[in-house]
Amino acid sequence: ADGATRDRFRMLLDREARLLDRFLYEEWLTLYVPEFAYWVPSTVEGGDPRSEIAVTFDDRRRTEDRIFRFRTGYAWSQAPPSRTVRLITNVEVFRTAVPTTMMVRSNFIINEFWDNETRMLTGWCGHRMMEKDGRWLIQCKQVNLIDCDQSLRNPSIVL
Repeated sequence: ADGATRDRFRMLLDREARLLDRFLYEEWLTLYVPEFAYWVPSTVEGGDPRSEIAVTFDDRRRTEDRIFRFRTGYAWSQAPPSRTVRLITNVEVFRTAVPTTMMVRSNFIINEFWDNETRMLTGWCGHRMMEKDGRWLIQCKQVNLIDCDQSLRNPSIVL
């Protein structure tokens, strides 16, 4: 895709990262279509989330449940909440056969501070974007951690 198109989607990914870093989960959900999939594979090859164990494989209901638990203060893995900074880079946009659907690939680094410890999560994301009412929304997000097949400690943040 051309530079202007890439910049448009890069801005959307930057906004998603900012909303997550600031715990603005309800606003973050407005970036998604009502029926979305959020998948973090536990194998390097990605596999099929319907037949393989995944770190996370959520739809809207499960994501809203997770956010509700964060808000109660009883999500012990997030008490106190992690402080995060996300860096998004190498954004590439790919057209599909359907004009209202685009694929976006990006690399990320998430620095997380929790319980007096800092850790870094790295990998790449694939987003399937869908144009709806003149707005591009996320239909599917796949988060591919480079160390997905290792002990991840408790990945309780939204990646």
